[in-house]
Amino acid sequence: MQIRRKSFLALGGLAASMTVLAACGDDSSSGGTTGGDASDGGGAATGGDSSGRLVIWADEEKAPALEPPATAWGEENGIEVVVEVVPADELQNNFITANQAGNGPDVTMGAHDWIGNLVQNGSIAPVQLPSDVGDTIAPIGIEAVTYDGQTYGVPYAVETLALYANHDLTDAPAPSTFEELISAAEAGGAENILSLPIGEEGDPYHMQPIYTSAGGYLFGKDSEGSLDPSDLGVGEEGSLAAADKIAELGEQGVLKNSINGDNSISLFTEGKSAYLISGPWALADVRDAGFEFTISPIPGFEGMEDAAPFAGVNSFYVASNAANAGFAQQFMTDVASSPDVAKAMYEANPLPPVNLELREEIATSDEHVVIFAEAAEAADPMPAIPAMAAIWGPLGIAQANIVGGADPHSTMEGAGEEIATAIG
Repeated sequence: MQIRRKSFLALGGLAASMTVLAACGDDSSSGGTTGGDASDGGGAATGGDSSGRLVIWADEEKAPALEPPATAWGEENGIEVVVEVVPADELQNNFITANQAGNGPDVTMGAHDWIGNLVQNGSIAPVQLPSDVGDTIAPIGIEAVTYDGQTYGVPYAVETLALYANHDLTDAPAPSTFEELISAAEAGGAENILSLPIGEEGDPYHMQPIYTSAGGYLFGKDSEGSLDPSDLGVGEEGSLAAADKIAELGEQGVLKNSINGDNSISLFTEGKSAYLISGPWALADVRDAGFEFTISPIPGFEGMEDAAPFAGVNSFYVASNAANAGFAQQFMTDVASSPDVAKAMYEANPLPPVNLELREEIATSDEHVVIFAEAAEAADPMPAIPAMAAIWGPLGIAQANIVGGADPHSTMEGAGEEIATAIG
C-alpha cells in the first residue's frame, strides 16, 4: 500500500519535473494515451471526441470505482461516459501531452498537488462550482483545488496521516504530546516505539508532522496568501530546530532508517511497534491484524507547534481542450453538489470523503474513515506549486541522513541550498 501512496503524491512531484519534455512535444516521450478501457481491461485509451461521449481518464485503482456511477450519470443526462485507465505513474504526464495534441480526455482525475503543474502547462480549465459549495464540501477540499484565486477542480476524497496505537503495547492510545507517546511505548516494552517510514532516502511526506511541530516550513506565503517559492523554509531557522529534533529522535531510536515504506505498516500489524504514523490506506491491514487499536491526531512536541501533516485531495479536472466541455462542466457541478458519485466511489474504494452529507452518513458505520476525514481539516494541503517537485529528494535524503547521525544543521542547510538551486 505504500507504493500506492507514492503514486498518489510523490510521483505527482516526479511527473511535474518531467513535463518540460512533454510540453515540448518530444517524440521520444510517452505522448500516447497508454492504458486500457476500464470496461474491457485492455486496448489503448482513445481520448476525447465530439461524438457525444464524455471521456474520463483515471488510474487503475480509481477507474473501477468511478465507472458505475459515471455511467449512470451519463445515462441520466443522455451522454455516453467512457472511463479509460491510464497507469497512475503515467497519468499526469500523458494527460498533459495528449491534451496538447488534442486527443486527450474531457476530464481527468488526480491529486490536487498536480494543479500548479497542470495550470503551468495550460492543461486544465477553471471550473464553476455551485454557490452553496461551502455547504456540501469540506473546507480542506475547496482550499486544495483553489490556485491563484481560481478553482480548478472538484474534490471528492482526502487523505492525510494520523496516529495508530496498538492497545496491547501502550496505555496511551491517544497521546497528547510526542513525549507522552515515547514514554508510553517504552513502558509497554515494544520492540519499536514508532513505525514511520524513513529508509535511506527519507520520506518527507511522513516526516511532515514532526518537521512542522518543531518549527519547520517548506514555503512561506505572499501578501495575497499564495505560496511563495522564493520564501524557502528548508535551511532556515525553523528547519534547523526541526533537524535538531529529528537528530534527537534518531539517537533515541524513535526514528530508524531500518523502517521504510516496505515494512512500516507490517511492523505495526505484527505487534513490533507500539505506534504507526500512516494514512487510511493502512486501515485494512490494521483491522485484519486482530488487536484493539485507536486512531487519533498526531501529537506535537510539548511546548512547540501543533503537528501538521499534509492533506492530499483527490479531484476531477476539466481538460482545457475538452471536446465536450459543456458536459464536463455539468459533470463537475453535479459531483460537487450531490453525494451520489462520491458515495458510489466510496463504497468501491473507501477513501475519506470531502462531501459533508456523505461523511455524516458513514459516521456510524466507519468511524475510522471519518477520523481521517476530520484530521485532514487540521492538515496543510500539499503544496500545489511546481516548485514542490524540488523538495522531495533533497529534504528526504537530508532527514534520513540526520536520523542516521549526520550533523543536523549543515545537512539541512545543504538540502536548502540544493532545493533553492533547483527552483532557480
